[in-house]
Amino acid sequence: MFLEELKFMAKQNKMNKIVSNINSLPEFLRVKALTTFFGKLVKFTGTAGIKIEELTDRRSVISLKNKKSVQNHIGSVHAVASILIAESATGYLIGMNVPDTSVPVIKTIKADYVKRAKGNMKAVASLTDEQISAMQTLDKGETTVPVVITDADGKEPILMEMVWAWTPKRRN
Repeated sequence: MFLEELKFMAKQNKMNKIVSNINSLPEFLRVKALTTFFGKLVKFTGTAGIKIEELTDRRSVISLKNKKSVQNHIGSVHAVASILIAESATGYLIGMNVPDTSVPVIKTIKADYVKRAKGNMKAVASLTDEQISAMQTLDKGETTVPVVITDADGKEPILMEMVWAWTPKRRN
């Protein structure tokens, strides 16, 4: 088991190193530190008020409170705000794994709204060892990142698919 874990150990880029340092903080500080860091890095997420509950190179958990500023006309989390937490959960994972010489870009967002969402929302995204390996060894590529969106009742009101690509950064 130990050798298998070493085999798929993610190479750390700058973002991964910063998040690893934040993850070494005591639990009561970790969520606030992750949320503040990404809120400054990606300003719109800070404005919307998303909360980063967990972030590693393999899994992310993002939540959003159903508050007035993100509600739609029927009082639930707005469709675009739901897409924001899914895009953030998947994008942070991609960002944790692509080399510093690459830039991640969202390629496709598919969202099927199957039920009315109730209350707060949560997005949980994950990557496989194979996906991580591809990001760290291929100059460019794309991958579909699974993300599950749940509401306060634990139901999945939205079925989403996020396809991310990575390409070499342009040198100027």
